[in-house]
Amino acid sequence: MASSLNFLLLCFLPSLCVFAQTRRSNITVGDSFNADGNSSWVVSPSGDFAFGFQPHKNNSFFLLSIWYANIPNITVVWYANGDNPAPKGSRVQLTAAEGLKITSPDGQTLWTPEVSPSGAVAHGALNDLGNFVLQDGSFKSVWETFGNPRDTMLPSQILEKGEKLSSRKSDADFARGKFRLVLQDDGNLVMHSVNLPSGYANEDYYDTGTVESNASSAGIQLVFNKTGDFYVRMKNNGTYPFSDQSIGSPTQFYLRATLNFDGVLTFYQHPKRSTGNETWTPVWSQPDNICKRQRVSEGTSICGYNGYCTLGENSRPQCQCPPRYSLLDPLDPYGGCKPDFVQGCKEDELSQRKDLYEFEVLTDVDWPLSDYVLQRPFTEDQCRSACMEDCFCAVAIFRSGDSCWKKRWPLSNGQYDTGLNGAKALIKVRKDNSSLIGPPGPPIIKGKNQDTLVLVSSVLLGSSAFLNLVLIGACCLGFSFIYKLQKKRTSVCRSDSAVETNLRCFTYKELEEATNGFKEELGRGAFGVVYKGIIEMGTAVTVAVKRLNTFLVQETEKEFKNEVNVIGQTHHKNLVRLLGFCEEGTERLLVYEYMSNGTLANLLYGDPKPNWNLRLKMAFGIARGLVYLHEDCSTQIIHCDIKPQNILLDDYFNARISDFGLVKLLNMNQSRTNTGIRGTKGYVALEWFKSMPVTAKVDVYSFGVLLLEIICCRRSVDMEPENEERAILADWACDCYTAGSLEDLVEEDQEALQDKKNLVKLVMIAIWCIQEDPTLRPTMRKVSQMLEGVSEVPAPPCQIPNSETLGHYHSLTLED
Repeated sequence: MASSLNFLLLCFLPSLCVFAQTRRSNITVGDSFNADGNSSWVVSPSGDFAFGFQPHKNNSFFLLSIWYANIPNITVVWYANGDNPAPKGSRVQLTAAEGLKITSPDGQTLWTPEVSPSGAVAHGALNDLGNFVLQDGSFKSVWETFGNPRDTMLPSQILEKGEKLSSRKSDADFARGKFRLVLQDDGNLVMHSVNLPSGYANEDYYDTGTVESNASSAGIQLVFNKTGDFYVRMKNNGTYPFSDQSIGSPTQFYLRATLNFDGVLTFYQHPKRSTGNETWTPVWSQPDNICKRQRVSEGTSICGYNGYCTLGENSRPQCQCPPRYSLLDPLDPYGGCKPDFVQGCKEDELSQRKDLYEFEVLTDVDWPLSDYVLQRPFTEDQCRSACMEDCFCAVAIFRSGDSCWKKRWPLSNGQYDTGLNGAKALIKVRKDNSSLIGPPGPPIIKGKNQDTLVLVSSVLLGSSAFLNLVLIGACCLGFSFIYKLQKKRTSVCRSDSAVETNLRCFTYKELEEATNGFKEELGRGAFGVVYKGIIEMGTAVTVAVKRLNTFLVQETEKEFKNEVNVIGQTHHKNLVRLLGFCEEGTERLLVYEYMSNGTLANLLYGDPKPNWNLRLKMAFGIARGLVYLHEDCSTQIIHCDIKPQNILLDDYFNARISDFGLVKLLNMNQSRTNTGIRGTKGYVALEWFKSMPVTAKVDVYSFGVLLLEIICCRRSVDMEPENEERAILADWACDCYTAGSLEDLVEEDQEALQDKKNLVKLVMIAIWCIQEDPTLRPTMRKVSQMLEGVSEVPAPPCQIPNSETLGHYHSLTLED
C-alpha cells in the first residue's frame, strides 16, 4: 500500500511542481523569463491576473504585460515596452540594481523601469488588484505598475497630480498614441491630443473644471476605488464624479477604465463567471461626442487631415474620407486622407478650371478651422463659381442660405454634424486624374536643361560619324518600337466601344496572367464569374477579377458600361472599390479590391454566431454605404439587390457593398424609375410586383430584411417544415415585436440578450424599413441616424405583408 502511494506521488509530483510554478505570484532577484510563447511568468494569488510576455505583431515580437488570466479573449491592462517590442527569444530578469530588465537575444537593453533610489530591489509580486510591485529587502515598494499606468486604470488604482493615461496608437499597436488624460498641477483633469513625436499638447477636449482661484475645490487625485466608483477627489474632501451611472459590482464583474486609441475614455465590465462567450460591455464614456469636442488649431484631430468624423456606437468616433479621396495608410482609417487627383495653382494655370474640375457634395459635413475666406451674402451658384475660379480652394461650405466658406488644404477637424442643418460641403475634385495613374510624360527642356542639351549635342558632333549613325539608328528603332506598343495598347484601351474613364485599363492578357489563367474562382452570379488574381500596381496587389459572360452580349455591354461609368466615380469605405477594367474584343472584365474575409452570408449562416458588436458594426457600415449611394453621389444609385451575398468583408471585417450589376441609375432631377423586377427572393420590396414606380426605398426594404438577418443570424426565408410559423423572417420578427418576445428572435445569443436596448432599437428600425407602403419607410440617411443614436426611433406600425402574401411573391420568378 505504501509503495503504491509513493508511486502515485512520484507520478503527480511533476504536475504539482508545474502548477505551483505557473501559479506563483512572487519572484526574487535572479529570476528570469523568456519571450517565446503565450504564457505567464507570475499569476496573482486569486488567479485573476497574469504577468509575463504576450505575443505582438504576428508572434514575432513580445510585450511584457499584465492581463486578465481568466478571460479567453486576452485583455492587456498594462504593458512595459509598447514603443520597443521584444523580438522572440528576448528575456526579462529581476535585478537588484535595475529592477526588471528586458534584453534582446543579442544582449541589447530594451526597457527598464525608473525605480526609487532608496534601496536595492529584492522581490517582485503581482497582487490581486492587478498591480505588479517591486520591493526592497524590507518589502517596501520601490516601483509599481499602478504608479506608472499606460492606457488603463483598475479598481483601487489612484492617479496622482502629474500622472497620466496615454492611449495606444491603435487597438493592435501598443506604441504611444496621440491622446492623453492628465491630472494637471492646478487640479484640473483634462483630455487632449498631442503632436507626436514632440508631445506638444493641443487644446483640451474634456476637463472636469476641478480648479478654483482659492484652490479649495481643486482636484488632488483621480480615484477608481475598489467599489467601482470613478471620481476626482478635491482638496476640500469633495468629489467630482464622472457619471451618476454605476459601472457595476466588482464582486460580479471585472472592471476597467481605458483611454482608447481614438481618445474616448470608456468604462467596461465583464462577468467574472465566464463561459467563454462573454465580451467586455461598455457602460459609459467621456466625452459624449468627441467628433464635436476635439478640435485642434496646431495639429490633426481624430481623423487626421482631410478626413471627417462621424459618431459611431458607444460614442466612439469613426473616420471617413470625402469622395475621390483615399486613406494615406490603407491600414490606418484614422491616419488622414489624400486626394486621388492633382490640384494646385501650377497644374492648371494655363487651362480653364471649369473644364478640369467638378464638385462632389456631402451634406452636414464641415472642416471648421480650415477657412480662409467668407463670402456673404452668396448664393450656392456663386459659391460654386468662387471656389472653381480659386486655385487655392479645395472645399467650399455653403450654409445658412447665404454664407460661403472657402477652405484650403490640408482640411482639419472634419466632422459630420446634423446641427449644420443641411449645409453642403462642395468638394472640388479633378475630372481627369490620369496624371496619378499613367507614366510621366517626357521632360520639358528649358532653362538649365538647355545647357545639358547643348552639351550632349557637342559630344555627338565631336564623335565619329560611324558611332553617330549607330546611335541615331538605335534611337529610331527604340522610338518606333515604343510608338507601336503604345499605339497597340491605345487601340485596346481606347477603342470606339470603350468606356471613357479615369480607371486603369488592362489588357486581357494582363488579367489572364494575373489570375493564372482564371484558375481560382471566388464566386459566380448571373452576369459572370469572379476570380482571384495578383496584379503589379507599384506593388503586388491581390484583386478580384469579374469576368462577364460573353454570351450575354447586349446585357453584358449594358451592365459593363453601368459598372465602369458609375462605380469608377464612387469612393466610400463601405463600398468595394473598382480599380480598373478590360474591354477587348468580346471580353468585358472588371478589377476590384480583393476582400479577404468573404461574404456576410458565410459569416452569418456559419457556426458559431459572429460577435454581437461585430454584427452591429457591419449593420452601421452597410447603412452608411447606402446613404452614400442614395444621396452623396453625383448620380443617385439604387443598388436593387442588397443581400448578405453582396456584402463583402475586408481584412478588418468592415462591411463593403459589392455587385453593382443590377444598379438603376437616376439623373439628379429624377426621383424614381419604372423597370422590370430585379433582385433576390426574400429581399425584394413589394412595389416590384405591383407595377409601382421604383425608388431608393427598395434598397431600404432590402436593408430592413438584411438587418433582421444580422440580428438573428438566419436566412430571410426558411421553408423547413419544423419552422413553418417562422418561415418568413420579416413576418416572424413583427410577431415577436408585437408580443414583446424578442428573445425568441436571438434564442441563445447571450451577447444580444445582454444588450437588450440595442436589440429592441434594431428590430424597430428593421420593421420601419420593411413597411409595405414605401412612403412609410425612412430614407437610408434617417436609418443611419437612428442606428447611431442621432435620431429617436418611434414605435413602428406592423403594416407589413403577412406570410401568405410574402410566400406568394417569393414564389414568383426573379432575375437573380
